[in-house]
Amino acid sequence: SFKRYREKKKANIEITHQKEIIEIKNKEILDSIHYAKRIQRALLASDQLLNNNLPEHFVLYKPKDIVSGDFYWAQQTTNNNFLLATCDCTGHGVPGAFVSILNISKLNETVIERKTTQPDLVFNHVREEIIKALNPDGTSTDAKDGMDAVLCLFDFNNMKMNVAAANNPVV
Repeated sequence: SFKRYREKKKANIEITHQKEIIEIKNKEILDSIHYAKRIQRALLASDQLLNNNLPEHFVLYKPKDIVSGDFYWAQQTTNNNFLLATCDCTGHGVPGAFVSILNISKLNETVIERKTTQPDLVFNHVREEIIKALNPDGTSTDAKDGMDAVLCLFDFNNMKMNVAAANNPVV
């Protein structure tokens, strides 16, 4: 009976130690994911940009996880034009967030650096760049990473809207 008591006490000490390790690791992981959330939120279209270009708008952004594969993106262009995208990237949580950040980067590169603003051309270029980035050697045929999205170009001078959609309806 005493031997079993000592074994049980030793096992409880080990379990308590393992629990403490798990709690520390969990806190480190969650702290890291919350920091990633701050980075991801900083890359979303700013309230000021949206308010300046779309004074009567609202944003409903409720990611399922702390970080997300969903994002919205906007960019002011020349001639009083404005681009707005809503996007759903492959993956959930951390993998989805990685793909969303990659897509945001490629959207910025296409629109800001290459000065491409026609929505279909923007999507075509972003698609090509994502394929290159995620499959640089071109050997994998089953890579389906990317995004479903809608991109609208608002031409406020002519009161027109040009739209491109990739696996998503405009509304």
